[in-house]
Amino acid sequence: MGWLVTGGAGYIGSHVSHALLEAGIPVVVIDDLSSGFEHFVPESATFVRGTLLDRNLLENTFRHYDLHGVIHIAGYKYAGESVNRPLHTYEQNVSAMVSLLQAMELAGVDRIVFSSSAATYGTPDTEVVDETTPTEPESPYGETKLIGEWLLRDAARATGLRHTSLRYFNVVGSGSELLYDASPHNLFPKVFDILYRGATPCINGEDYPTPDGTCVRDYIHVRDLALAHVAAASRLDDGLPMQPVYNLGSGKGTSVREIMTAIRTVTGIDFEPRVTPRRPGDPARIVAAGDLAARDLGWAMRHSLEDMVASAWAARRHAGEAYPSS
Repeated sequence: MGWLVTGGAGYIGSHVSHALLEAGIPVVVIDDLSSGFEHFVPESATFVRGTLLDRNLLENTFRHYDLHGVIHIAGYKYAGESVNRPLHTYEQNVSAMVSLLQAMELAGVDRIVFSSSAATYGTPDTEVVDETTPTEPESPYGETKLIGEWLLRDAARATGLRHTSLRYFNVVGSGSELLYDASPHNLFPKVFDILYRGATPCINGEDYPTPDGTCVRDYIHVRDLALAHVAAASRLDDGLPMQPVYNLGSGKGTSVREIMTAIRTVTGIDFEPRVTPRRPGDPARIVAAGDLAARDLGWAMRHSLEDMVASAWAARRHAGEAYPSS
């Protein structure tokens, strides 16, 4: 019996799919390729092209394949852009999840790992957030992720659905030169693509209430994230107790300016970033503690910031001119 990975042709989803297969777990990927790539899907995985809004496709997928769990990663993941596209964000992140949960209930699939976000916290008034920190999202993206967690909670009360949600923020790096983050809105791919093309990257705002005035985030390696998803799925399979929410974080933050310095050092490209106005929906600081996930999921930061930069830069260079330009 296998697991369905929604959004499994994307940057994060493909890493999760590879990690599941390495653990001996069969994988079916569903993805509409709006931001993913079919060549990211592992050869030994089954690929179904389509949207989660298509209930018939979902029901046929569950009917045709021997699935007993879902890792739900698909969605519209851009906090800043969600402010400009709230209805699209709600459709992709809430309506699609309702459709998925309905199809799961009809098929008798009773376990799910949800890819949530630290954006559910908004701008917390504490240096490091844990799972008890109040959730006060500041963008439609963060709101939809929190609603997704509520959907799981309520479905569990009604049907006994077994679930957990993994909250994280900036996922970077690469587990393979063949897999890269092509988002036009995420910091690492934006900066790397600009540098690859010989231009100068920018920093969105330097007047935040942080030590150097730029946003502070918790950066984690995509490979570490993927292993946490596999551990969560395995724990659900084993019937072990699970927390409804786990933070996946380092417990310490890195500012955007510090990221720029690391990129300059690792790539050997000398540049001074331009400063542009803030983006709407960007909180000043989010750093998460991963203690609960370390206890239950074996969560650990196995990669340094330099590892994250070097692996992501290697994947961008390997893609060359085939990399999708924004």
